[in-house]
Amino acid sequence: MGRKPPEWEEPSRLERLQALYARGIEPYGARYLISAEAADLLAAFDQHLGEHHRLAGRLKAIRSHGAAAFADLDDGSALLQLHLKSDLLKADYGLVELLDLGDIVGVEGELIRTRRGEPTLEVSGLTMLAKALRPLPAKWHGLQDQDLRYRQRYLDMIANPEVRAIFRRRADVMREIRTELDEMGFVEVDTPILTPVATGTAARPFVSHHHALDQEVYLRIATELYLKRLLVGGMHKVYELGRIFRNEGLDSFHNPEFTLLEVYQAFADETVMMELTERLIGGVIERLTGSSILTYQGTRLDFTAPWRRISLAQVLQDEAQLDLATLTSEEDWRQAARQRGLAVDGKSFAKVIDGFFERYAEPLLQQPSFLTDYPLAISPLAKAQPLAAHLTHRFEPFCLGRELGNGYAELNDPIDQRRRFVEQEAARGAGDEEAHAFDEDFLTALEHGMPPAGGLGIGIDRLVMLVTDQPSIRDVLPFPLLRNRPEPL
Repeated sequence: MGRKPPEWEEPSRLERLQALYARGIEPYGARYLISAEAADLLAAFDQHLGEHHRLAGRLKAIRSHGAAAFADLDDGSALLQLHLKSDLLKADYGLVELLDLGDIVGVEGELIRTRRGEPTLEVSGLTMLAKALRPLPAKWHGLQDQDLRYRQRYLDMIANPEVRAIFRRRADVMREIRTELDEMGFVEVDTPILTPVATGTAARPFVSHHHALDQEVYLRIATELYLKRLLVGGMHKVYELGRIFRNEGLDSFHNPEFTLLEVYQAFADETVMMELTERLIGGVIERLTGSSILTYQGTRLDFTAPWRRISLAQVLQDEAQLDLATLTSEEDWRQAARQRGLAVDGKSFAKVIDGFFERYAEPLLQQPSFLTDYPLAISPLAKAQPLAAHLTHRFEPFCLGRELGNGYAELNDPIDQRRRFVEQEAARGAGDEEAHAFDEDFLTALEHGMPPAGGLGIGIDRLVMLVTDQPSIRDVLPFPLLRNRPEPL
């Protein structure tokens, strides 16, 4: 090879690679025509007996018996046993001696059952497609190191085929959502990922610099304000399934990069959007699992509509003896928190209010529910209630005490919106990095007239966690963000 092998390379694998070249065999092949997938053949194997088929995949086991060998081929859909015989392969049988676990090969032959009744492909043609220079983890029986599973997801998928099923299920969830919205007349759109202002929610953004324009840009923290610009332009039912980036902590339910569905409908309100939430989440769960009832980490959850609706204002009044109408400033909230033993020091205004949610409201939200009547102070984009101006027409869907999304009747009064942006800007100036940024361009759009509308956001990753019964968001993201290792793998 003209160099000293790295420590990870097995000399025997390199020797077999060189032997392939010496025999004139290309170890890294090209196109290979496939006639079927193993899973389809195995599902009705007796109907396919005697048929000639071509498959390709990774070798998961090799059992040599002199002039014959058995192997297991994983083609990405299922494992299929191979029977490799010298009298069928003839001169090509020498290639069998140069195979390693993890090699990717193309095979063709007749489908048979062995004397023990095992579904098998009797191989009459063998093609090398990719030589594996590194061994499979733990002899492929299972990759157990959780950190390594996330860092080398490809090995996780090879060693644990059920992981591939999770990612296929993720695609199913997104397809079902798109189908439902498309059938309802919504139009899928794309909005900018790089934005001049980080707006649409309260979050700390990732910051970058565009050299050609010589200006600071941000990875979007939401798609909301661009989608509402489309409402102004006359597209009255729009949605986007897109990647969102928030410079925040990591835990079982948060990853700085995640997938968010945002939906906006002109001439609707929060009631319409709650019904849409039930239809989307409940419908996806029922179509993919066969029931609107599922078990998540041992807890039975019933997503049958209608979901319970719980007023946050009422909860805080009943459970914390807190009248939201009396909390007219941030200091009022902080003082109320101190009186109830909630952490305040070093926390943003939004985090202080979150403390009330976590203690008093979330324990009541185990089954699928809507928490309604959010304070105006933390809802800068939601329409205020006419008879209770300190509250908004905002809701969040919950289950197991965790939010699945956010929605409200959209504020379309440009004068009120400007006033709220000014208040948020003051909070940023006072040190709240997550306060909503001032967006003059959006105000200009709003001043041209936006129809009354309802908006909805659903966290796709958390929905996939429910459908696949996974305890961590990292388990449903193919490549979650991780701390750099001090040395390469």
